[in-house]
Amino acid sequence: MHLPSLGRSRNGKQAPARSSRSQAQELVPDVEMENYLAALAPEADVETTASGRRFGNAEVYQLRLSLIANEQLRELAAHRQTSPHALAQEWVMERLSWEAQQLRYPQG
Repeated sequence: MHLPSLGRSRNGKQAPARSSRSQAQELVPDVEMENYLAALAPEADVETTASGRRFGNAEVYQLRLSLIANEQLRELAAHRQTSPHALAQEWVMERLSWEAQQLRYPQG
């Protein structure tokens, strides 16, 4: 099957314009593609890290570590077969839980 040229022909002249029927077919929206993209799109503009502040209902914090602490975190994460980010997040969540428990049931 021979396909029409979209650019210039071999002799250097402009290829003939496409028929109005083929142009009309290009203007028909691809409903399946639009539905797919809509499913991937966030429902609201809440999820964003553009400002580095919010992602969904979570707050985003930056954590700066010294080079030594960063290397230790990477080594421990590799040993546990997880990412440094996931390990740090796990530790923060555990510590928050511990601190909250200390406030409810103080020792002493």
